[in-house]
Amino acid sequence: MSLAAVPLGARFRVTGIRPGNPLSFRLMEMGLIEGAEVQVLRRAPLGDPLQLRLGDYELSLRGTEAELVDVAAI
Repeated sequence: MSLAAVPLGARFRVTGIRPGNPLSFRLMEMGLIEGAEVQVLRRAPLGDPLQLRLGDYELSLRGTEAELVDVAAI
């Protein structure tokens, strides 16, 4: 499942970043690496962007960026 489809409040673990996109490396630099725990805190009224809790900080991602992150339920 992609991070863009995760319901609010649920906690998930990153299983991978889809390669082949210029943003993939940047997402990994921001801490979205395999094994990281992510929680979706909020969505904008139209669903984009998402506000995430990743470790001890919060991060906002566009829906197209969140589509590149594969996650699994904890």
